[in-house]
Formats: sequence, structure tokens, C-alpha cells
Amino acid sequence: MYKNKCADGKNNISGKNIAMLRREMKKPNSQRALADKMQLLGIDIDKNAVQRIESGQRFVTDIELKAFAKLFGVSMEELTDDS
Repeated sequence: MYKNKCADGKNNISGKNIAMLRREMKKPNSQRALADKMQLLGIDIDKNAVQRIESGQRFVTDIELKAFAKLFGVSMEELTDDS
């Protein structure tokens, strides 16, 4: 097991919260729409990367985490809350 994986074996703890917040967005709220909104914030991310983040298969950089927090109007701490 890799040292930098979560206890559940995932590569991030924010993915489930990002997925939940995306689904709560007003339409369109697809992974592609989220990637498009991140592009507008200057984050080079595509639909596949969003899918991998949400499923825990991909690491999330601090720059991306900050942009997700801004997009959703939440704190970075809220995105990393694993309770």
C-alpha cells in the first residue's frame, strides 16, 4: 500500500465531497460542466479528471482544491472533511 493513500485506499479525501457538491449545483451539473467551470477559473482539467477525482483514483493538487472551493463557495476545509 502506498503511504500517501487514505485509509480506504483512495488517493484523495475531497472527491466524495466534490461529487456531492456538484450534484447539488443548479443545472447543468455534469462532470463536463464542472470541468468547463474549472477551466474558466484557469484550471486545466477535463471531464475524465473530474471523474477520477470524484472516484478517488486521482490526487487533487492544492491549486485545484482552492479552485473547487471557490467554485462551490465553500472552504477548503469543508472539501477535505472526511466525516
